[in-house]
Amino acid sequence: MKKWIFIILVFLCLIAWFIPFERSIVFTETRVQKPVQHFLSLKSDNEFQLIFTHSIHLTDVEESYKVLSTNEFQLLAMKYTDVAIGMPGHAEEGQTLDYKDGVYTLQYNDAKLEKFTLHIGNVDYKLNLQHKGEIIPLKKHLIRGKSYLVTVQRLSLYDKMKGVELDD
Repeated sequence: MKKWIFIILVFLCLIAWFIPFERSIVFTETRVQKPVQHFLSLKSDNEFQLIFTHSIHLTDVEESYKVLSTNEFQLLAMKYTDVAIGMPGHAEEGQTLDYKDGVYTLQYNDAKLEKFTLHIGNVDYKLNLQHKGEIIPLKKHLIRGKSYLVTVQRLSLYDKMKGVELDD
């Protein structure tokens, strides 16, 4: 009888080890044979920001996202101070643009992304992910000059052991 209980417990532990349970933002290196996955567990807060220094303007840009229950990203807003090269100076359909105290805020009504690619430039400018008040410098965790596919996935304990946690 004890043997069967032990076998059942081992079997249940193995199942629990491989069942995806925790939603995470996953950064998967592209264009490599064996990509390394870096991840940030979302836990209860589904909103985050990418904050970077624009390489031409040398001013900060903040992109705000929300992770939806469909595991899509909803782009909420983008804040910036310069509308020259690469930054919108007007709102398009489904957007509103406000200017207050020297900051442009472009808000999106319904912009959703299933995934996106993030290139880690080989320059000494800021690229941070902010989540739950914590700032994670992505250039300290991800390889400069590489591109990463950013998705939302449910990870198992096994997946998490294979990957690299960003907020450790």
